Amino acid sequence: MKEVIHFSHANGFPASTYRTIFAELADDYELRHIERIGHDARYPVTSDWPHLVDQLLEDIGNRFERPVWLVGHSLGGYLSLMAALKRPQWVRGVVMLDSPVIAGWRANLLRVTQWTGLDERLSPAAATRTRRTQWASREEAWRHFHTKPAFARWDERMLSDYVDFGIPQTGADGTRTLAFDRQVEYLIYRTLPRTLGARLAHGAPVPVGFIAGTQSREIRQVGLGATRRATAGQFEWLEGSHLFPMEKPIETARALQRMLHRLGAGS
Repeated sequence: MKEVIHFSHANGFPASTYRTIFAELADDYELRHIERIGHDARYPVTSDWPHLVDQLLEDIGNRFERPVWLVGHSLGGYLSLMAALKRPQWVRGVVMLDSPVIAGWRANLLRVTQWTGLDERLSPAAATRTRRTQWASREEAWRHFHTKPAFARWDERMLSDYVDFGIPQTGADGTRTLAFDRQVEYLIYRTLPRTLGARLAHGAPVPVGFIAGTQSREIRQVGLGATRRATAGQFEWLEGSHLFPMEKPIETARALQRMLHRLGAGS
C-alpha cells in the first residue's frame, strides 16, 4: 500500500497547477489535495488562518486510514505545519516548500504592519486587489502570463496546467476566468500567521523538512533561524525563486523524494 502525501498549494495557484510534480511522485505515493483552499464559506480566511487549517484537517480526516505526509508550498507549507501541530497523530511528517517560519522580532513587526496596513505594500497583496480576472481565449491567457518575467521562468508544463486549471474556460465563446478569487488571495496575504514561531518554541511534534529557493525574496525577508530550529537540519536548497516548484518541477519532485525518505528513516 502506497504512503499518502496530502499536498497544499501556494496562494493563488490551484493544486492542479502542480500536476507535473504529482506525476513524478505517483509511482511511490498516493497524492491528495484540496483544489482551492479558502474557497469554502465554512472555512473563512481570518488572522493566523485557523479555519484554513480546519479545512485541511477535515479533508485529511474524511479519508484518514493511517498517518499521512503533509507537503505544502508557501501558504500550503504553513497550513501543513499548523495542521501537524493540531493533529500530530494524523501526520507522519511535514515538508515545507519555501514557507519560512516568521518568529521573534519579525513576528512582532508583522503584527504592527498588519495593524497599520503597511504589510499590503510589502507583499503581493496590493497587486492582487486589481489582478486581471478574464481573458478572451486560452491563447490570450497563455501569452499574457508567458511574457511576464516571473512566469517566463516556469516550466512550460506547469504554466500550461496553470492556464488550464487556474484560468478555466467559463464561456461558450472561449472566455476564461481566474479560478482563484482575488479577494480570497488578498485576504490570505493580509493574514499571514504571526504566532507560528512561538508555537514551535519547544519544537515540532513530527519530523519537519524544508526545501528553499536560492533566490527566494520571501526567505530574504523572513530569515531562516526559526525554520532551521524546527527542521533540526533537514534542509535543502534548490535553484530558483519562491516559485521554484513551478520553475523546476522535476528537480522539486526529486528533492521531495529525498526529503521524505530522510524524514521517514529518521522517524
